[in-house]
Amino acid sequence: MKHDEIIRELQDVAGQLGVAVRYERGDFEGGYCILKDRKLLLINRRLLPARKASVLAAALHEIGMDNVFLRPSLRAFVDDEIAKLQRTPPA
Repeated sequence: MKHDEIIRELQDVAGQLGVAVRYERGDFEGGYCILKDRKLLLINRRLLPARKASVLAAALHEIGMDNVFLRPSLRAFVDDEIAKLQRTPPA
């Protein structure tokens, strides 16, 4: 599964959860936030597609997507990304 396809599918999941996805420039990678009662997922537009997909997966996992159907390959990608984050010691 290509990263652009993963990004597209994860954006669809965000839409199902009522979370808007925006790509902006800045000194950040991205993540989930609430802005004026609006759920928002911000992603740095300068990231490579692989990193964008990883940030999206982590943010959606944080929000909780247990009640949303994901294709097995997409679910495996999300699970792998979360496992990587849990192995990485905090900075």
